Amino acid sequence: MSYFDAASAAPLHPVARQALLASLDEGWADPARLYKEGRRARLLLDAAREAAAEAVGCRPDELVFTPSGTAAVHSGIAGALAGRRRTGRHLIVSAVEHSSVLHTAEVHRDGGGTVTEVPVDRTGAVRPAEFAEALRPDTALACLQSANHEVGTLQPVAEAAGACRAAGVPLLVDAAQSLGWGPVEGDWSLLAASAHKWGGPSGVGLLVVRKGVRFAPQGPRDERESGRAPGFENLPAIVAAAASLRAVRAEAAQEAARLRELTERIRARVPALVPDVEVVGDPERRLPGVVTFSCLYVDGETVLHELDRAGFSVSSGSSCTSSTLTPSHVLRAMGVLSEGNVRVSLPPGTTEEDVERFLAVLPGVVAGVREKLGAPVSRTETVTEERDEALVVDALGRRCPIPVIELAKVIGDVPVGGLVRVLADDEAARLDIPAWCEMRGQEYVGEQPADRGAAYVVRRLS
Repeated sequence: MSYFDAASAAPLHPVARQALLASLDEGWADPARLYKEGRRARLLLDAAREAAAEAVGCRPDELVFTPSGTAAVHSGIAGALAGRRRTGRHLIVSAVEHSSVLHTAEVHRDGGGTVTEVPVDRTGAVRPAEFAEALRPDTALACLQSANHEVGTLQPVAEAAGACRAAGVPLLVDAAQSLGWGPVEGDWSLLAASAHKWGGPSGVGLLVVRKGVRFAPQGPRDERESGRAPGFENLPAIVAAAASLRAVRAEAAQEAARLRELTERIRARVPALVPDVEVVGDPERRLPGVVTFSCLYVDGETVLHELDRAGFSVSSGSSCTSSTLTPSHVLRAMGVLSEGNVRVSLPPGTTEEDVERFLAVLPGVVAGVREKLGAPVSRTETVTEERDEALVVDALGRRCPIPVIELAKVIGDVPVGGLVRVLADDEAARLDIPAWCEMRGQEYVGEQPADRGAAYVVRRLS
């Protein structure tokens, strides 16, 4: 079995396992107590904080450990907004932030605050100029991830931090995906991360608040972790998290070069092996081990199940794999194809043989799923509108990728310049039909209201 979902959770690093077992014996006591066992636990906690701070590039007294990366994000945003409430209640986020950031932004908006969501380009990156333009006199906080968790695109954090610093606005960086590969560049103010992303144990996050940043912890006060993370510290997990962060950093340069070569191989060969594929994300400014692609005319959930049966654990941003049946907010913001989306994120230690076997299996998997979903075109009819005659494809009640499959089947039945109206009530069609048009060189005319769902109009160009 090949585990290719390290962006969700990296396998536990051997150093983390060793440190966890050792600290279970040595670090069980309360580090706030003055007796021998408590002092021993305090030494372990202080050493872990110093090691983590060195890896981050901050002072030890600026870093606290939290129960998770999500908790670090929630408390970081809430504390920074509360600390600068006299400045204003305006929050800036990018459109592709992790859900923990976007959910916190929703709570802020519901409480009367304002939120500006900065768009991204087709690679998933914000444009520094647009991020800077979002800054206002009443901006209390800006948030920008260091790297995207779904497509691996690196964000221009240093440029965004410079603009924020010039405007006197703190910048919070979600560094969960990138911290294991190196420190975050730029003059940022707050940082959040999660240990299970770099091979540490789950249940440990870290929050950094630079000295001088106005910060007011929310919720009941606690004497632990500077009042920013209440509750008894999970000391064995914290020690293991810090030890593994130091270990992966020591291996990062060599492993990054090796994984980058393997993901570049996937990026180059998947489109050659599988027809009608779009590789998404920035081809250069990206994490070493992440490559994401979307396949036309396939159901993402079925592809994942078939790959699992073939011995590969991968992830997806397709709407077909979610309970909401809506596409990933990241893919939607990028404007790329969502159907048949596959994210391959290679953990350290992945071999060439693993990747070659994946590339050998993938074409057959996709071809098999396409064959199963090759349903006949739904009821079609010719209608006359004021200026154009359109072929109508009724895909109401049918989920992705069926609306796009049926569009592809009939586009050749209309003359060049002719129209096809696809009736669909699947939310994914709003993203996937325009993306299909761009991939296939056809014109997406636009969306029209319909009695049910919407009508997506496509003009044949070739």
